[in-house]
Amino acid sequence: MNYDSYELLENTLRLGGYSVTKQRRLVFELLLKHEPQAMHELYERSIGRLDRASLYRIIALFERLGIVQKLSMGWKYKLELSDMFTGHHHHITCLKCGRVIPIKEDLSIERFITSIAQKHRVSAVKHQLEIQGYCNSCREHDHPLTV
Repeated sequence: MNYDSYELLENTLRLGGYSVTKQRRLVFELLLKHEPQAMHELYERSIGRLDRASLYRIIALFERLGIVQKLSMGWKYKLELSDMFTGHHHHITCLKCGRVIPIKEDLSIERFITSIAQKHRVSAVKHQLEIQGYCNSCREHDHPLTV
């Protein structure tokens, strides 16, 4: 695990009045350096090390403290570490396989969002942008090139 990330986790928990436990560290490690995951995916990766109720409690705590964020995908969601651990970014989601691709390289998106907020006289605190479509694998599988 990245030492800086661990130190940030510990500081965030302590500032919130909580300690770093083995289970909280495990959940953090399951999220660190991974694509956004659904709760069932996190649970499957934690089987034998963490029960379902503890996982849900830890995720709720992490959400309250700003350690994780939910990415809404229709009526479902996936979880990832918040921007304080990963840096601010946006996502592209495949509507077929559910793959989530982070977009980190485009600052023009940020300028665009800031200009829209200013135009509407809104003091923007945070935002999420998600582009939905079909990844190459799903597109090629459903519509293979014919020769």
